Parts: sequence; structure tokens; C-alpha cells
Amino acid sequence: MRRKLVFAAVVLGLLMGTSSVASAQAFTETFTVHDFTEVFVDVNPCTGDPGTVTLNYNGVFHGTVDPNGGFHFTGTLAGTFELVPLDSSLPTYTGHFAQWFGGNTTSNSDGFWATFNIKGNGSDGSTLSVNAVTQIHFSNGVLHVQFETLNCHS
Repeated sequence: MRRKLVFAAVVLGLLMGTSSVASAQAFTETFTVHDFTEVFVDVNPCTGDPGTVTLNYNGVFHGTVDPNGGFHFTGTLAGTFELVPLDSSLPTYTGHFAQWFGGNTTSNSDGFWATFNIKGNGSDGSTLSVNAVTQIHFSNGVLHVQFETLNCHS
């Protein structure tokens, strides 16, 4: 999932770079991906066991710069996943995932939000279910960070 956030940051950086001068009108850009595949090593979010993750998904990224230089962005990814643990005695999980993230920046505050959901079935009959929410707010020089895992079991 970290790779997707880096990808989104690059896309959004390109958007901001092309609109560095505020104008009298808002500037909006949308970017979509279809049948996109990623393969990387990460961990089972419930157990911490490392494994190879394969994602296949569709996604849309949207950014707007307002006339005052404020910036709003969102991204949504949805598709299938496979988590193959490096330890072959552990179950492989396959299923569906969805991720949404977004944020707003203005001259005096910033806010960023993300949700992440996984529903999968293990090769041993177990299930993998994750629902995580992250919120980061920066306002008047004060940083507030909240991480909440609503449900995680395998």
C-alpha cells in the first residue's frame, strides 16, 4: 500500500507542478488506471508475517487547485489481491481490496484522510478482514494524527 501512496504523491506532485501559479480559475486534473498490476513484498496487516502481494485494480486520482492556491485531491483504488506468505506453512489469502485517500490544503490548515479495506479467504479456510482509517490534520501549528483499525482478524 505504501507504493500506491508514493505513486499518488508523484501524480499529485505533477499536478501541482503544472499549476504552480494561482489563476482566477480553478485547475482540475483527473487520472485513471485500468487493470493495473503491482507485485511487491509487504506484511499480512493482521499478523505481520511477510509475504508477496499481487494487486490487480482500477483506480482514479483527482486533484484541484483553487484560485487561492488551495489544493484538494482524492484517489480511489479497488480490485483483487493475493498475499502469498514467505513462510509456506502459512495460508495464502485472496480476495478484494478497496482504498480511498484524499486531502485538502489551504493557507492555514491541512487535512489528509485514508481508508483501507480488505476481505479475503485463506487457503486453509480462514478469513482475512481489515478496515483501517487514518486521519492527519495540521491546523494553526498543531499536528493531530489518528490511526484506527476497526477490524482486523485472520
